[in-house]
Amino acid sequence: MALLSPEEWEIITLSLKVGGVAVAGTMPVAFLFAWLLARVRFPGKLLLDGIVHLPLVLPPVVTGWLLLLAFGNNGPAGRFFAETFELTFMFRWTGAALAAAIMALPLMVRAIRLSLEAVDRRLEGAARTLGAGPVRTFLTITLPLSLPGVLAGAVLGFARSIGEFGATITFVSNIPGETRTLPLAIYSALQMPGGEQTVTRLAFIAALLSLAALMISEILARRAGSGRGGHVL
Repeated sequence: MALLSPEEWEIITLSLKVGGVAVAGTMPVAFLFAWLLARVRFPGKLLLDGIVHLPLVLPPVVTGWLLLLAFGNNGPAGRFFAETFELTFMFRWTGAALAAAIMALPLMVRAIRLSLEAVDRRLEGAARTLGAGPVRTFLTITLPLSLPGVLAGAVLGFARSIGEFGATITFVSNIPGETRTLPLAIYSALQMPGGEQTVTRLAFIAALLSLAALMISEILARRAGSGRGGHVL
């Protein structure tokens, strides 16, 4: 007898796809925000920091509702993406990935920001005195030294993405085969008589994936902050 049913494999595959797309799509934005917060002084920096981290403290249902207003079929961003790229989010896995990306963004920004702040600015200055331009300095000094933190942010964001529930169910509902990721599948199984075994299997897999991601991100974060006791959380 198979350990998991075809439906459960579909749920796991969808969760991994949603998490992977969420992290890949969020990484450039997360790095930009982390760079601005770590390296640039500008008016409104504190406000930007608060907005970036708002999903950490805002109820996920509220985040999902805001996504519904902005990226729904009648929302301004939803119409723009539909007309320009023929990309829709409502009741589709792309919407689940978008919700996961928004919820994962603060953790990714925090990890990347800490790694950028841990880079010795004297090394960048030495590269500049030797004739390296800003781009070359970034590619040969800053990025390699901050890479463990960047990877830690990606892994932590992935773990947060596959565990996202509130914003997802509010924004794109709970549709089997389309938006039903691991947390939504566990919730659905809890509502069904005799669903305890399904809940147990899926909860174990979710916990295993999350624990592995947390351990990997912590190892990478310690490498990024070696000598400074760096931690992501």
